[in-house]
Amino acid sequence: MSRAALFLLCGVVFGAGLALSGMTDPAKVIGFLDFFGHWDPRLTATMGGAVGVAALGQWLLRRRGRPMLCAGMPAVPPSRLDARLLIGSAVFGAGWGLAGLCPAPALAVAAQSPVALWFVGGFVAGLLGTARPGGRG
Repeated sequence: MSRAALFLLCGVVFGAGLALSGMTDPAKVIGFLDFFGHWDPRLTATMGGAVGVAALGQWLLRRRGRPMLCAGMPAVPPSRLDARLLIGSAVFGAGWGLAGLCPAPALAVAAQSPVALWFVGGFVAGLLGTARPGGRG
């Protein structure tokens, strides 16, 4: 199987998981984030499952020594807990709570939801607006 086919398969499985779990339904996500109203805890299992899959992937990566689909892992410098990180995290969380979408589910439903389309447009504009030549985004 070619690398492109493997990447496509990974994307399809990821998108199907988002759709089956309800992560592409903004009302369900907002219900999950509404701790003081009618809280809907069902997405807790989805997030717990995602953490489990990620932990298994990290364990396999360490055991194998390199990723399956690429030559190596990119060098990531240790991050600092600075104002930029805190503000970005707060804006991301506020956007997730207000729209009920984060980037991957928004891309998955952008073709069928005007809210998701606006969200994706704002996300791309934010990426382009903060990109710095020769530096981190």
